[in-house]
Amino acid sequence: MDDAGAQAAVQARLQHRLEGVFREDPDAAGELARLLSELAPDASHAFVTLVSGGVNHGPVFQGSPIHGDIHFHVPSAPWPATGPPDRPDQVPVMTGTFSNRTAQLGSLEARLATLAGGSGSVGVDVLFGLPGVGKSAMAWRCAEKVKALFPDGQLYVDFAALRDLGTPMAGPGGDVSEALAMCLRALPGGDLGIPDSLLDRTNLFRSRTAGLRILLVLDDVNQAAQVRALVPKGAGSAVLATSQGRIGELAIDGGTRFVPVKPLDVHGGLELLKDRCGAAAVEGEPEAAERLVRLCDGLPVALQVAAARLVGDSLSMAELAAELDDEASRLAGLALDGEESSVSAVLGPSYRLLPPDAARLYRLLGWLPFGLFDAGVAAVAVGCDPGGAKRLLGVLVKASLVEKMHDGRYRMHDLVRLHARERAAEEEPQTERAGLTERVGTHYLVLTAFADRALRRERLRIAGLEDLLRDTADPFTAADGPSPLEWLDAERSAILAVLYEAVRHELFTLAWRLAESFSVLFLYHRYLRAWTETLELGIEAAKAAVAAAKTAGEMEEATAGGARLRSLLSRPLLDLGENNRAGEQLQRAVELAEATDRLDLQASVQEFLGRYLEVVAPSEAAGAYRRSLQLNEQAGETRGAALATFFLGRALDTRGDHAEAMVLLRRAQRDLENRAEPDRRMAARVKAAIGVVHGHLGDTGQAIHVLREAIRELAGIADGMQYEAEAWVQLADVPEEAGGQEELVRECLSRAADIYEALGNQRLAEELRRRLTDLDR
Repeated sequence: MDDAGAQAAVQARLQHRLEGVFREDPDAAGELARLLSELAPDASHAFVTLVSGGVNHGPVFQGSPIHGDIHFHVPSAPWPATGPPDRPDQVPVMTGTFSNRTAQLGSLEARLATLAGGSGSVGVDVLFGLPGVGKSAMAWRCAEKVKALFPDGQLYVDFAALRDLGTPMAGPGGDVSEALAMCLRALPGGDLGIPDSLLDRTNLFRSRTAGLRILLVLDDVNQAAQVRALVPKGAGSAVLATSQGRIGELAIDGGTRFVPVKPLDVHGGLELLKDRCGAAAVEGEPEAAERLVRLCDGLPVALQVAAARLVGDSLSMAELAAELDDEASRLAGLALDGEESSVSAVLGPSYRLLPPDAARLYRLLGWLPFGLFDAGVAAVAVGCDPGGAKRLLGVLVKASLVEKMHDGRYRMHDLVRLHARERAAEEEPQTERAGLTERVGTHYLVLTAFADRALRRERLRIAGLEDLLRDTADPFTAADGPSPLEWLDAERSAILAVLYEAVRHELFTLAWRLAESFSVLFLYHRYLRAWTETLELGIEAAKAAVAAAKTAGEMEEATAGGARLRSLLSRPLLDLGENNRAGEQLQRAVELAEATDRLDLQASVQEFLGRYLEVVAPSEAAGAYRRSLQLNEQAGETRGAALATFFLGRALDTRGDHAEAMVLLRRAQRDLENRAEPDRRMAARVKAAIGVVHGHLGDTGQAIHVLREAIRELAGIADGMQYEAEAWVQLADVPEEAGGQEELVRECLSRAADIYEALGNQRLAEELRRRLTDLDR
């Protein structure tokens, strides 16, 4: 800096300091004038010019003459009023009705009443939750209700507004310093004597509040210092702050209580709509109104915009719900004419304050097709290790953009996820979404494949995943690892959503392989519609993978995958009573399987064909099972051969060949029980079939005994519910055919109906209920 610049900088700093002195002590201006006249007459003009062009601020006076005929002219300033100051009442007024969160408000009021009663301590409560959830409205409403408890008034600071100013306060502590100045001006003493430094302002604030009982409402704090500096000293005072998350440093203080503010439930959301639109409008379309609350994710800010649109645009609840049902346009639908989406406007500042790596994770999480995930998914999404993902998730949790659940997983609310997706579309490369889907889809494929193998090591699988699994740790084999079946069940919605995304992004090989591995869940828990959906997606993907194959090996694997998925699809279709569709899928599965060299696949498809024929043409089922047995033996598939033997024995029994059926069934039972990995479920099913044959041979007592044993065994197996229900029906058939024991028949049919109902198979449950009704006639 040159000499002239340095001199100007020094003059500016001196001028600023002198102006501050004169504001704090107006008499100092006169004293300075006298000193200048006596000690430095030649320099007096320069100093006077330095201070506001020769004019000082303070009481009017004219000092002693100074050489050069220069005088200090100081304008008058009012002296402090001698009466008591006006009681501050700064908290914004509620302009609408407030009908929700009654219990939380009552609890907060009770706590403030206790504090105001003169407990000797100053309480600090922080309302935290995601943007737009209604924290400020709740704080303002509470302040309104407890006004009488704080006779010295209520102060209010909006830190979001201070951050938006971004001028002289910029820098560490700038907003806190300005907040203190704002509060000091409203307290006894007013503007007089407010120092420049943050530390001095903090000390003065404590001094001025020492004898007062006041309530401070601090909106949108994001640092502990913003609260700590503004805690009044007067006993019976309180601080009520709002923040997007728990501020960990405040928890260390011990006197801070954190109060979570969650989105409204359906009842609360409907009450808000009634307040804005009238009870008649909500009660006239109750289902559509509930749908609106869910589409707005219970966020008051979104519900308020929805209500404004209902009234302003003359829309019905059903019309607006139908418009918002499309995720792609939901944020735009939650906006008023000429305004940015309210949700985007509310979430924007929180997003802009995120560090770059957390902001990128936020964007990528928005592109996930589901809102509930674990740290492993986040790590794969952003391309870092799980520890790094947890750190970034912690940042998002602190900003209330992500919520940590009790089971260790994380949730991103639907509207927040749509905002994150909006940001991703604006800021991420277009190719990144497909890359994200491939990374997350592969992650789920690996875990699903491990879960599949943990549940049943010996099972026909088409996808060659050995290379993918070889160098990856299997979480289900760890001592503290999750249950594979429970994990699959918990993640089923996410996996199905990933399947849709994989097909949409033409990741066909990934999609059909995932569908094949995922099918193991439905062999245990028969969610028939979800099973059907999964297999149909896999079949579509396998067909496309055949068309896109670059090598003969890729084509054969995808062809075999299609055959396997089509044969599996026949199972839920038969349970749903869609027999014609099941037959069509099996016919195509046979053609595809025979186009490959895989005898094990051909054998499996014939087994599924036999099970279909048992329903539509029982006399032909045995032929399909014999072909399956022969192909399994040729392929060296001992388990497949045991299963084919079981189904063949059951088909022969249905046809009337009871003796031959008994021989085959005993052989199948022995082969399944004596394996290196015994198949307890299938062995118990074979035992039930043996009980049925005993009944057909006229040995009713032995039939009932064996069937009861089979039921006990199936009840103790995780994947045995479907077959336990089947065995109860078989047990009901034995005494019903023999005549007598009507109570046993009722018990068996009732238990079977209950199980089918729990499994979601309403068709079979209703059939059994009708049988029970017929018994009463």
